[in-house]
Amino acid sequence: MLKLYAMFLSLVFLAELVAGISGFVFRHEIKGTFLRTYNEAVQNYNTRDERSIAVDKVQRSLRCCGVLNYTSWFSSVYYPVNGLPPSCCANISDCNASDLRNATIAPTKVYQQGCYELVTTFIETNMGIIAGVTFGIAFSQLIGMLLACCLSRFITANQYEMV
Repeated sequence: MLKLYAMFLSLVFLAELVAGISGFVFRHEIKGTFLRTYNEAVQNYNTRDERSIAVDKVQRSLRCCGVLNYTSWFSSVYYPVNGLPPSCCANISDCNASDLRNATIAPTKVYQQGCYELVTTFIETNMGIIAGVTFGIAFSQLIGMLLACCLSRFITANQYEMV
């Protein structure tokens, strides 16, 4: 059983290793994919589907608006009818629907920074912490595999002495 445990632990370790290396090698493609999908979500925003709800959550939690900035909304299907979404408001109590439709007033009431830049900056600045935690987990898995194999060998060696 200990050898089986060590085998499964090594499989998980290898999967984590492959995922980590792939993430590092393809980090620029990941950023490009995030930019493309977030841009599509903003362009097709309608307040009801899951992607639109996710856009609202990102904008509220990160205090950002649009992909690159609030002007990303100008080409969306939502903007001509409704203006900027309420999730862009810097102060929700000072923001009303008519302000969000007005192209001159809206920029003074919404977050100026785009969400893409915030997300990518956060990931890049915290990459050392993410790598450190990942190496810590991998190291503990290696120790677990080593101890499981040593204990299995010890049990097997002592089994013959008991007779």
